[in-house]
Amino acid sequence: MFFINLSLLAAAVVFLVGCGSCQYQPTWESLDSRPLPAWFDQAKFGIFVHWGVFSVPSFGSEWFWWHWQKQQWKPYVVFMKNNYPPNFQYQDFAPEFTAEFFDAKKWADIFAASGAKYVVLTTKHHEGYTLWGSNYSWNWNAVDVGPKRDLVKEIASAVRGHKDLRLGLYHSLFEWFHPLFLEDAANNFTTNKFPLAKSLPELYEIVNQYQPEVLWSDGDGNAPESYWNSTGFLAWLYNDSPVRKTVVTNDRWGSGCICKHGGYYTCTDRYNPGHLLKHKWENCMTIDQKSWGYRRNADLKDYLTIEQLVQTLVETVSCGGNLLMNVGPTHDGQITPIFEERLRQMGQWLSVNGEAIYNSTPWRIQNDSVTPGVWYTANPQEKAIYAVFLQWPNTGNVVLSDPSVTKETQVGLLGYSQPLKWKPLTQEGLLVILPQLSYSQMPCFWAWTLRLTGTA
Repeated sequence: MFFINLSLLAAAVVFLVGCGSCQYQPTWESLDSRPLPAWFDQAKFGIFVHWGVFSVPSFGSEWFWWHWQKQQWKPYVVFMKNNYPPNFQYQDFAPEFTAEFFDAKKWADIFAASGAKYVVLTTKHHEGYTLWGSNYSWNWNAVDVGPKRDLVKEIASAVRGHKDLRLGLYHSLFEWFHPLFLEDAANNFTTNKFPLAKSLPELYEIVNQYQPEVLWSDGDGNAPESYWNSTGFLAWLYNDSPVRKTVVTNDRWGSGCICKHGGYYTCTDRYNPGHLLKHKWENCMTIDQKSWGYRRNADLKDYLTIEQLVQTLVETVSCGGNLLMNVGPTHDGQITPIFEERLRQMGQWLSVNGEAIYNSTPWRIQNDSVTPGVWYTANPQEKAIYAVFLQWPNTGNVVLSDPSVTKETQVGLLGYSQPLKWKPLTQEGLLVILPQLSYSQMPCFWAWTLRLTGTA
């Protein structure tokens, strides 16, 4: 028996057949009725890129400015006192955001090699610095100060050079220290000078100029969606924008929206519920466990291993989510070797096991009810069930407790050409006998996938 979400299937049919001329109203009831474009659920895996002026100090986290100036956390204050002159301002970091080694094609090649299907770039974080020459961020953008280049344009072009990659753009609604936002906040958001002068024009600007297929909103600043006019903007995005048919959005459009309204849900950073959700969701997480931006002071133990990353991907997809895995480039535009290694390792694993990930659907059971470390996905079109086991057992056998076997049941190991032997269990399930392989004969090295047909 395969798990099929009938409501999502029906919505997809409506989207494909009857929504070419749909007009969405600027209300959550209307906007939330828009079916998610099918490509996003099929993609399963994307890369997040946090890059900005915070990449220059590359200390602590991408929240450097806030922790240093607003919260005055001691490690940040001491770091600045020991390394910079007394009157140094955060804005003085911008000329050092040089990007001299930045090669957008090289980045895109690495992302494609990871097996990712979409890339989400931070066009503007909470610091307000834009990676394109925004007309609404004078002298605080990558064209006016720093690299003197439109970094968004370069990445967009390079990403689109790979047919299997789609472009996503992150945009922070609020900015920590923008005077207009601070004025609105002091008025309890009864005025909306900042969104009218800054955030909304920027959103229209990046959509029209770069036509992203993921628009990843963030940073509501504790202001409601009515302050941001999020429903008005999304109605335009879904009805009239150049990406109205394919664009996907998340759920961060104002306080109270997260995990409730929008295209797909993110709920919290590093969200991994461990069980199936009714609504499409995404697990945005970091290879560096302590920061989204690059940190020069990171220790090796701070980086997740490839085994941990593969496990996170498998758990996420089994429970109906997408994984958005973050890297933080350096101020001079490099993806450091440890990030590149993790990305390429993920691509190696997906080149063998991608059949169980891409275009898959959740099965009726997410993880095996008896054997730990076994996660299921399914492909109804292929009439196949996939069981990913995270550890190669010393016994040479894997017990799958939940599939119901028949006379037609066949079991294979992805990346291994011969069918596997198996035995039915007393009540339900089967015992799969793994082949005896040397290390060099293994189809992959971090997790393995059994493909079952003729089962229910």
